Amino acid sequence: MSYAFSNSPAPAKRQAHFVAGSRAVAAGTGKNRLAALLVLAASAELVLVAIAAYSAAVLYHRLVLLDAPDASKYIQQSIFISTLQLLVSVGLRQYSRIQTQPRHVFLWSGASSVFFVFSFFISTIFLLKISDSFSRATVIAQAVSVLLAVLCTRTVWFSLLQPAIASGLIDARRVILIGDPSHCSDFSARVFVSGIRTIRSFEFPTAGPSSSAMVSAGGALPQAHQLLADCRPLRADDIVILSSESDVPAALALARALSELPVDVHVVPVGAIDLIAMSRINQFGNVVTMRIFQCPLTQFNRAVKRVFDIAASIAGLVLAIPFFVLIPILIKLDSRGPVLFRQTRHGYNNEPIRVLKFRSMIVMEDGDKFSPAVRNDPRVTRVGRFLRRTNLDELPQLFNVLMGNMSLVGPRPHATSQNETFARLIASFYRRHNVKPGITGWAQVNGYRGDIDTLEKMRRRVEHDLFYIDNWSLLLDVKIVILTLFSRKVYRNAY
Repeated sequence: MSYAFSNSPAPAKRQAHFVAGSRAVAAGTGKNRLAALLVLAASAELVLVAIAAYSAAVLYHRLVLLDAPDASKYIQQSIFISTLQLLVSVGLRQYSRIQTQPRHVFLWSGASSVFFVFSFFISTIFLLKISDSFSRATVIAQAVSVLLAVLCTRTVWFSLLQPAIASGLIDARRVILIGDPSHCSDFSARVFVSGIRTIRSFEFPTAGPSSSAMVSAGGALPQAHQLLADCRPLRADDIVILSSESDVPAALALARALSELPVDVHVVPVGAIDLIAMSRINQFGNVVTMRIFQCPLTQFNRAVKRVFDIAASIAGLVLAIPFFVLIPILIKLDSRGPVLFRQTRHGYNNEPIRVLKFRSMIVMEDGDKFSPAVRNDPRVTRVGRFLRRTNLDELPQLFNVLMGNMSLVGPRPHATSQNETFARLIASFYRRHNVKPGITGWAQVNGYRGDIDTLEKMRRRVEHDLFYIDNWSLLLDVKIVILTLFSRKVYRNAY
């Protein structure tokens, strides 16, 4: 499933978007093609990188070394750096992915390419034994200047192109859809925000007996030649065949027939669009497979996240020493019972873990006996109510993070009885546990915490958790920690 939140139009508006988009693209008046603009963007980056590299060298010589630089040497060097930057960007298809990438990924790819370019440049001048001709400080100044130029250029282009693509001012690709009209309408509305415009749709060319029987009997679909003739003059970029499960063999036969056209041909099972959106073609030994799901974090990413957890939990425990002294005293003065509350919850891979909290209630429920707190719950103590509203009852979970059975950021762990209840009602519920549970998470900083008195509330919480899993990055973890400390949404629905 795809859990990134869709900007697709509401169902009632899909047909209007489909018709309007088809007419506008077919007319082609006033439309700019994305490919031409991407060439312009890459060319602008080429020029600006060359200017940035040359200017940094000249300014360093004039302002720091107080001499006149060798203009010819730095012109050649700047052209080499800018050309290499362009080749890396084009080779890794960084600009062509602007229509689907978020801003931070687009900028990060630019920063990565700058790092590669200067690593290659330094290695080259070292191997050629001409490093003495280049000042190390000058190269560092150039690297910083080029990095700023790339980030600024890409920020501007992203800010210009993304809204224009989403609003329909720019056509990224022109597509022909083949399938049921309702499926074509839904698919067209879904891809509209990516700049993909439907120029024509055709019904699937089958009639009479099942398509599978026709393919096995004749090896080709009836009407395929006519469909081929109808599609040829439209000069589309892509043809998408929207196939039901029973029509898959016929769809593959139709795709073979359409291979005579100079277009990309796609086959999409209409019942599995969300699932296939997450799939990747993968080399598995000597076999090519379609990988539907992958482990959320690679070994390297898990190591990075663990280092961040250890450093942050140690820092948090040191800063929280006054709270660990004061809160136990207040709990003891307010009610009888232990200071800490230990509850069994599901952790990574659904394995049970013991989660620590400062006790905020007069009872100690666990397992099947547990019933979640509700607003104005009489079981919550006076001190406990303050702890829960300020999230201070979660502080002992820093020890869980340090021990390794929790993470600083991740899906919040629920009581086992809650999990068993909602897992029967929400598909992919247990996929939340493909990463370690966290003290805070994407759902919490977006206001989804507190009482779960409706199935929809839990669905929204799970959607946010799965979005976090599918889009994890260290920067996202840092963002969530900052929002946890300073955003008011975190305290919404707290009691």
